[in-house]
Amino acid sequence: MYNMLSVIISLIVCYNIILTESKPPHIVFIVADDLGWNDVGWHNPAMITPNLDKLANQGVILNSSYVQPLCTPSRTAFMSGYYPYRTGLQHLVILPFSPAYLRTNYTLLPEKLKDLGYNTHMIGKWHLGFCNWNYTPTYRGFDSFYGYYNGQEDYYSHKVLFGLDYRDDEKVVEDQEGVYSAFRYTERATEIIESHNTSNPMFLYLAFQDVHAPLQVPKRFEDMYSNINNKDRRIYSGMVSALDEAVGNITKSLQQNGFMDNILIVFTADNGGIPTYGGNNLPLRGAKSTLWEGGTKGAAFVYSPTLLNKTGYTNTQMMHATDWFATFLDVAGGQPEKGVDGITQWDMLRTGSSSKRTEFIYNIDEVDKNAAIRYGDLKLIEGSAGRFNDWYSVPTSNLENIKTADPLDGLNTKTDLWVEHFEIENIAESAEPQYRLFNITADPTEHFDIADQFPDLVTKLRNKLEEYKKSLVPAFNPSFSPKSLPIFYDGVWTPGWC
Repeated sequence: MYNMLSVIISLIVCYNIILTESKPPHIVFIVADDLGWNDVGWHNPAMITPNLDKLANQGVILNSSYVQPLCTPSRTAFMSGYYPYRTGLQHLVILPFSPAYLRTNYTLLPEKLKDLGYNTHMIGKWHLGFCNWNYTPTYRGFDSFYGYYNGQEDYYSHKVLFGLDYRDDEKVVEDQEGVYSAFRYTERATEIIESHNTSNPMFLYLAFQDVHAPLQVPKRFEDMYSNINNKDRRIYSGMVSALDEAVGNITKSLQQNGFMDNILIVFTADNGGIPTYGGNNLPLRGAKSTLWEGGTKGAAFVYSPTLLNKTGYTNTQMMHATDWFATFLDVAGGQPEKGVDGITQWDMLRTGSSSKRTEFIYNIDEVDKNAAIRYGDLKLIEGSAGRFNDWYSVPTSNLENIKTADPLDGLNTKTDLWVEHFEIENIAESAEPQYRLFNITADPTEHFDIADQFPDLVTKLRNKLEEYKKSLVPAFNPSFSPKSLPIFYDGVWTPGWC
């Protein structure tokens, strides 16, 4: 009798596993804004991120997951599967008053997932253009959108420069002044989770505002780091912990509502941290906006209680931001169209096997006249890597703010709440070598330029880079349009002017 009962229980378990595996899983894609490599607990125990740490340590930590140097380019790669230089969004970011956008000839990830039967929801930062309704989230595949169109805004007033930027689908949100964005995003995510029928697959894109400037956080999070004397670093660290709490509350809701039996959770930064606003990327070189590893290697992990065959380790295989597009489609039972740059890495993530990728482009920017390519162990940088070229220590006192290194010197960014690097023009004019070569496997912190020692390798990678440049789409950065100004739309940043 006992043996028969054991057999029945085993059959039920096997049936449930088969049933789970036959259904497309729910996908939760969490993107942290401007999060430094050294700003998560699994890299730096001084950071208080217990919820993220638990997911990372019980899942797979990604040690070679690359993103773009800035916000708009990374989101372009995530959503389209194309290198930004092939879309025209490789140079800087989309500004509030510019009629730039991710062109509609690219079918975006949520559109693809909808075709596969997914309900698609987005919360947080869009930053892929909004001058026309057709370029906004609910016209690009998302069933719902709650968040903002631009690159940053005040965490409490939800304004950028002199206009409100806060939407519930297409409707302006005017009743959330004074509510910290991460709190409201958590509430909205919970509402979506609780109302969703788990028999249908869900794609939830959580593009958090944290930890992008301006540096703002409720005091209880800042007080968690009372040992840090540097104000910017203390507030920034509190913002990381606010993000961690939000992720913890959302994953708790997923658990309570029956999602965890068939779910893939992905967490990644969109670029490196910026040392002038509290972020830190040690031991990596450079920062946000640069082609150095500190600007392009994203803190990331994947987590699933049921879908990953190998967990609890650090994966060192190569992966690029464009790969999430193809990987998510593979997980969902689909595939991308021919020509995309992304490669599915689902087998690698699921089993710990080798990456299908052996090379990638960091960026090609014909305006700044710089580029970088990774080929196997080697990395070639052409032109200037950017303004942040050092290894920046974690500041411990208020005297250690690195304001002299800020490419936005001269702008009152703390007042106008705009700290994207849109004034990094002519960076190639500095007295730097035209080509630098690094062995990233042997020298991940980029201390040793070996270009002079291996000129043949420099030539080989230059030739490969030139081949990639043949598919470059000219940078799409239209100039200021007065039609964009919120004064024409009751003080709100609004589509409909291009």
